[in-house]
Amino acid sequence: MGWKLGQTQESELVVTALRNALVLRQPQAGLYFHSDRGSQYSSPAARKPLNVIGAEQSTLKTECFPENQLFCRQAQARREIFEHIELYYNNQRLHSVLGYWTPRQYQTKFERVIEIEINQAQGLDAAREDRARLFLRFPAGA
Repeated sequence: MGWKLGQTQESELVVTALRNALVLRQPQAGLYFHSDRGSQYSSPAARKPLNVIGAEQSTLKTECFPENQLFCRQAQARREIFEHIELYYNNQRLHSVLGYWTPRQYQTKFERVIEIEINQAQGLDAAREDRARLFLRFPAGA
């Protein structure tokens, strides 16, 4: 859900980006952490928070780029990584662990379920029509 591109290849860049993503999203165990194969991603500093939350690590090179992929400029790398993550991976690629939904579909469903539960807890005395409207947002089986 978060990514960072920088000028250096130090593990502190990875740790900072990872820390920001973990604080922002507070993920459950089973999270996938995609990176390239650089030593900064397998460093003890980067692996520690991943181990604590039970994250699985994979690499972008095996996911979306050929082994020998080189970028001419940082802007090109940024554009292609952004397109892969934000356009394809989060919005088009179906994930078996998510019931063959995209991450965006799954997140939207999860947020709506939370919203419904909060609304129900806060509005137990709401009109029957209002409660029915909340449940009509989902197709059957979703």
